[in-house]
Amino acid sequence: TEKSVHNIKIIDRKRIEQQAAVNLRDLLQKETNMRVSQDNVLGSGLSVQGISGQNVKFLVDGVPVIGRLDGNIDLSQINLNNVERVEVVEGPLSVNFGTDALAGTINIITRKPKNDQLDVELNGYYESVGQYNVDGRVALNVGNHGFTISGGRNYFDGWSSDDAFFEFPKKTLADANRVKSWKPKEQFFASAQYIYKHKTWSFRPYFEWFQEEIINRGAPRTPYYTSAFDDSYLTERMNGGLDVSGKVHPNYRLAVLAAYNHFTRTKNTFYRDLTNLQAELTTNDGDQDTSKFNQFMSRGSIARTKVDAKINFEIGYDINIETAHGRRIEDGSKTIGDYAAYGSLEYTPVDGLTLRPGVRYGYNSEYKAPVTPSFNVRYSVKKFTIRASYARGFRAPTTKELYFNFVDVNHNILGSTNLKAEHSDNVSVSVGWKFLKKQTSLKVEVAGYYNDIRNMITLGLADESVTEYTYINIGNYRTVGGKLNTTFGFNHFKADLGVAYVGRFNQLADTLNAPAFSFAPEFRAGLTYDIKSWNTSIAMFYNYVGALPSYSTTSEGAVQLREVADYHLLDITVSKKFWKERIVWSVGAKNLLNVQQVNSSASSGGAHSGAASSVPVAWGRSVFTSVSFRFNTGLKKKNEK
Repeated sequence: TEKSVHNIKIIDRKRIEQQAAVNLRDLLQKETNMRVSQDNVLGSGLSVQGISGQNVKFLVDGVPVIGRLDGNIDLSQINLNNVERVEVVEGPLSVNFGTDALAGTINIITRKPKNDQLDVELNGYYESVGQYNVDGRVALNVGNHGFTISGGRNYFDGWSSDDAFFEFPKKTLADANRVKSWKPKEQFFASAQYIYKHKTWSFRPYFEWFQEEIINRGAPRTPYYTSAFDDSYLTERMNGGLDVSGKVHPNYRLAVLAAYNHFTRTKNTFYRDLTNLQAELTTNDGDQDTSKFNQFMSRGSIARTKVDAKINFEIGYDINIETAHGRRIEDGSKTIGDYAAYGSLEYTPVDGLTLRPGVRYGYNSEYKAPVTPSFNVRYSVKKFTIRASYARGFRAPTTKELYFNFVDVNHNILGSTNLKAEHSDNVSVSVGWKFLKKQTSLKVEVAGYYNDIRNMITLGLADESVTEYTYINIGNYRTVGGKLNTTFGFNHFKADLGVAYVGRFNQLADTLNAPAFSFAPEFRAGLTYDIKSWNTSIAMFYNYVGALPSYSTTSEGAVQLREVADYHLLDITVSKKFWKERIVWSVGAKNLLNVQQVNSSASSGGAHSGAASSVPVAWGRSVFTSVSFRFNTGLKKKNEK
């Protein structure tokens, strides 16, 4: 990553374990320039550089993750048990990955078997809020063949602020306590892959499966409190594909990836008899719904990778075909295809200077795709590394934004075929400095960016008289910001500090008296210390998320300021290794400052103020413990003996 023209942040396996992160939400919640939102039914979302929803690209080994709800991928559905590292690139990667990659790209790299080695791992996790997780992994590599099988179950029995500090499963009365602020959920997941290596070539077929059920239990109904309406949200993902890469020439590398993804989300409402707990589906047509999304993708490239050459290049293709099925999709089924060719040139005129222009030309089955250029510069001199980039982005509306119709007692949302595609420009620059001497290291990076999105798509009011919503283009949306990251290491101590200041454009600034940008500060700190003689490590992670202001208008036409309050998060983990590091025991505390919800209030400065509400952030203060059993052996060394 040091020599890459892109500014790539790597979150490695060690950091994942130190943070005791179960899923991607846990991990990214402590990152600067990223803001995690939470809906206790739809799940969690992510904004990068002040841009969220559909504009953040999520990949697993280069394959796009499908199944967005309200524009977001639920981060809590991406488990980290089989993840080697997470690569984060802020800003557009539209040349390589096309649509959805305007704000940033999160690429999750799974763990692969190590050469001539058998690895067996079993992990157990308990958290006092009522979370019980278990997972396992077996990886075997013999000669040219590698196999990995992993799987597990995560169970959470729900949480409310009045729950006891320690929660264990037990029988309880079916009273008002059955309603939880954080809904109970159960996840099952499994994956398998096979890797065959022949000389410089690698062939990797794989399969992944995930299932989650969220239960939203309703309050007992009057007058006798003997029945209730319960909602069930069942999600299923299945992904399979083939990854082939190798050298067709000593200086040329070919890589081809093809995958098929399936996503299903089923919502059912049950009438439950609380005297015998029997349940049956309700008869209201709007209470039951199933949405299905299928995606076929293929990406391939050939790259010249000659070491010390002044000119290297990459050319490739990218195909994505997504189909949406469901009775709320217009005509029951819709398909959108995106087909593109891309290329980039890496020119090194002098030592330390790299210029990388790139371009993408695509065809979208619903929208005219523009030529998408980018230009990256990296210059390294002594201890300094300077990176600068310009990139244009393009995002065509999704099948949901175009064709989704959801009308029942509680919803009136209509898709719109009149939407325009989003176009964007991103400019960023960063300066890095590093110092290394014996057991002391210091890295400092200062970065700034500017995003300009035209025809941004959002959900808006179409007809106020009937409270009808539809997807609309809101015009221009811009963000601007900067960040400072510092990493200091001395002997067995490491400190990772970051601060960011993110400005989001106020749409009302064009017509009313409102500031052009609303700024919010962020700060994070990660401190780790290894006690080698005890085989013990101590880690602390702190995050401050500043107040988030925004502006809207009241019914009287006055400008109204709404602000989501700031909050602090603090976690601590202590880990110790036993029996030649075969057993790893961790204990710790999460959310030590007990942040649960933060206020979201509005005031217009006049006679009227908007009602205050709250936004969920986390369940309350908790403690956890985890135990990992790890066995590995080098097969080749045994055979040689």
